[in-house]
Amino acid sequence: MKQRGRHRRRRQGRALRAALTGAALALTGAATLISASQATVADDPGSLEPLTSVTETDALRLTEHRVPSPWLDRLSAAMGEPVGVDTVLDSADHTLRDAADCATGDREALPVSPAATRAYCWEDEDTEGWRPGAVTTSGDADEDGRWGAHRVILSAWSRDDGTPGGGLARVSFVDADDPDHLDYTSALLAVPVDGGHNYRGLASPVSGMVWYQDKLLVTTGAGGRDALYVYDVERIQRATTDADAVGRVPGGWAADGHPYVLPAVASYRLSGAQDAARPAAISLDRGTAPDSLVASERVPADGDRPTRLWRYAFGTDPDRTGLPAADSAGHVDAVEAYETGAAEVGGVLSHRPAGAERADWYLGRAAGGHDGRGTLWRQDTEGARATECGADRSQRCWSGQAGSLSYWAQTGEVWSQSGRMLFALPLTSIEDALD
Repeated sequence: MKQRGRHRRRRQGRALRAALTGAALALTGAATLISASQATVADDPGSLEPLTSVTETDALRLTEHRVPSPWLDRLSAAMGEPVGVDTVLDSADHTLRDAADCATGDREALPVSPAATRAYCWEDEDTEGWRPGAVTTSGDADEDGRWGAHRVILSAWSRDDGTPGGGLARVSFVDADDPDHLDYTSALLAVPVDGGHNYRGLASPVSGMVWYQDKLLVTTGAGGRDALYVYDVERIQRATTDADAVGRVPGGWAADGHPYVLPAVASYRLSGAQDAARPAAISLDRGTAPDSLVASERVPADGDRPTRLWRYAFGTDPDRTGLPAADSAGHVDAVEAYETGAAEVGGVLSHRPAGAERADWYLGRAAGGHDGRGTLWRQDTEGARATECGADRSQRCWSGQAGSLSYWAQTGEVWSQSGRMLFALPLTSIEDALD
């Protein structure tokens, strides 16, 4: 049985690669139809301009607020002993489909150039009414690329029911041990309230997410001063009822029908500056000492100001695992910051190749107010370059929604998500497309 399974997975892998290649060729052909005027819409953002004044960097400051330990302990006492990632993965009850089995309309969300080498789509019924968000992996969580014995992908989703504060956010835990068969299940993101006697759903889209050590950091949308929420992957609670409600209900605890709930353990609030920068996309950079959290804000295409890019250092205190470095007042300050002419930044990466003097910044830019595809740029203090595709060398070759970017160093892959497609491609293929 195992031998037949391996042969079947090999055939599926060959079919997937053929499907992805065919899709990329078809999309490239479509890209040649883009007019020259459309190809130049993605204006060159120029070089990165360092931000050095106190006024500029103060606008990037965050202030840490920890959820009191008694609140979390009270929830655990009421809901039961927390579980870990292994338990969640063992209960995976949904399956991602290979790209070859995905709808053509879904595959159109994949980038044209460079093309994805691995791609999957989510179950229709499970994602109906939910919008895809950020992606992170166990490659962020640990230097060996695993969490315990597993390779894991985390995918964020959000839902807005149209009422103030009525949105929800969840994270899908994907067992990525077998690339030919990805199973997953989801946990609702929550915020403890009422002294830990209850919790509410996180009413925000999650456009950025990083899993670092035992903490999961997620961005929040506009509407409040809390810019980041932090979750502890060792504090996952089981829901005790599958009711559509959230929090304490008659007979137990509900998580909108999800089997698990993650209560926040901390949040980071924006500075009081009028021009305070809200992180929209985040990623991990292990090429700095210490490791750092890379962030970008999202300025609309018709905005009248540059976009800020910056980084926070992670702390090295063993009593504060997975958290950014903070001073005695709880302030977290940027250790490096720039401005860029790029707008609609949906994904950001900072990576310094071996032997290089400085890091390159990669920006995934959404299509914005224009129809079609986004762009992928590499930028530094000397200039910028975009990937190109089609006979007219259009720069609109990336996914239109330009989701977050997450680099899995152990495999050399960059993961992202656009529409209902989860996909990966080697960082080397991005470099080749930019040379």
